[in-house]
Amino acid sequence: MPLTPTEVVQQFFHHVRSGSQPDSAHRYMAEHVLAHQVTAEKETTVRRTPANYADHVREMIAAYGSFQLEIQELIAQNDRVYVRWKQTGTHIGEVDGYAPTGKPVVEIASAVYRVENERIAEYWIQIDRQGIALQLQRNA
Repeated sequence: MPLTPTEVVQQFFHHVRSGSQPDSAHRYMAEHVLAHQVTAEKETTVRRTPANYADHVREMIAAYGSFQLEIQELIAQNDRVYVRWKQTGTHIGEVDGYAPTGKPVVEIASAVYRVENERIAEYWIQIDRQGIALQLQRNA
């Protein structure tokens, strides 16, 4: 039985984005994914592969340790799934030029995922980068 877009995104968060099984990204992501990263009013589009996304998750683990990921909201409509989450980790690796402090860092982010053929094909993501920067500055 085919997975719904909601199920694809939920499983992607549970297994890949959570850091528990980053190498299973190929099960949930298309071969090439358009990642639209919105920072303030500038949008950058990056092409991601499942392998490069798994590396990205490992970079987060190196920076924040075994972080906690909590989905705070999930809304689906047709092939689009909106997710807002809270990620809490410990600053154990260099982040944006800040040396590790061992203190907690919270990231609030949201994204809309477009699912095609039971795989994430595209997403638009916004992260509270200012909030992270303020925490890193305070902790330094």
